Amino acid sequence: MIASASLSDFQPLLEYLKVVPYNVSRTTLYTATELYEGYDPEQPDTYDTCHDQLVYRHYISKGKQTSDVKESIARTLHDQGIYVGLGEFLRAHNYLKCIGVMGGHALLRTDAMYRQIVLLSKQLTEQGFTMLSGGGPGAMEATHLGSWMAGRSDEEVEEALRILAASPSFKDTPEAWLSTAFEVIRRYPQSTYESLGIPTWLYGHEPSTPLATHIAKFFENSIREHNILTLPFGGIIYTPGSAGTMQEIFQDAVQNHYLSFGFPSPMIFIGTQFWTEEVPAYPLLQHLMETGKYKNLSLALTDDSEVVVQQLLSYQKEVQDHPEEYNLL
Repeated sequence: MIASASLSDFQPLLEYLKVVPYNVSRTTLYTATELYEGYDPEQPDTYDTCHDQLVYRHYISKGKQTSDVKESIARTLHDQGIYVGLGEFLRAHNYLKCIGVMGGHALLRTDAMYRQIVLLSKQLTEQGFTMLSGGGPGAMEATHLGSWMAGRSDEEVEEALRILAASPSFKDTPEAWLSTAFEVIRRYPQSTYESLGIPTWLYGHEPSTPLATHIAKFFENSIREHNILTLPFGGIIYTPGSAGTMQEIFQDAVQNHYLSFGFPSPMIFIGTQFWTEEVPAYPLLQHLMETGKYKNLSLALTDDSEVVVQQLLSYQKEVQDHPEEYNLL
């Protein structure tokens, strides 16, 4: 029993907590500078030895589901600290104006959907929304690029897209993918607009986007998924994706159905053909609503970004008109 244990019994654990390649006592979110400490965009080889990759290799060496009790405790302490940092982030922002974007990690930077997400995120950020994503590549990165470029001209956005197009996918060379993102940051510095990325070392082979100003990187993907689907109290935008995005849709639908947090949030789907023909999740959700199996879902399907904006603004008006129903924190 712990009550009968002496301090010396815990010494091996305390020593272990000192030597893991991550800080188990941090209670703040990462910045890109911290996460990629040791990485020099002009020296691609340094990617392998930056902080993020050192942690990832340690994570893999110990096992994604580790049997090492000391490692398990270390990861739990780290993730708890990140969770505390998320709470601080929410207290500094209007949580009811936090908008999530879900979608495929494989979306190319040169794809028309990537550009649409960038411009939509930029517009929403300029209107006072705080953008959130899973913090990885593809649709997630596009979300944070849009937020990062808020307040800048169309020409500057197009130039940023041209810079990133030099490395369309993280799958080719993650070092080049990352270096072009840092080039955008260097070319267009800003400290006005903030966004939140929530990646995980479970998918550590996918670089976390440095374009997110705040990065809540977790070891446990279940905690990560919970947060990316509960923190966007202002609504979630679903762009085309695969298995992970499908999981997120129905997890979000369950939260809304049961009013897990006291009220439902909008679920807005971009890509009419994709969501009705290629992956017909939208008709299924409609059917479940019509038959009463799901309740409280606020659904919308469109190809037009302006429709997305108006849906989200309409929800904000409802919040303002009935504030007593949305007093969560």
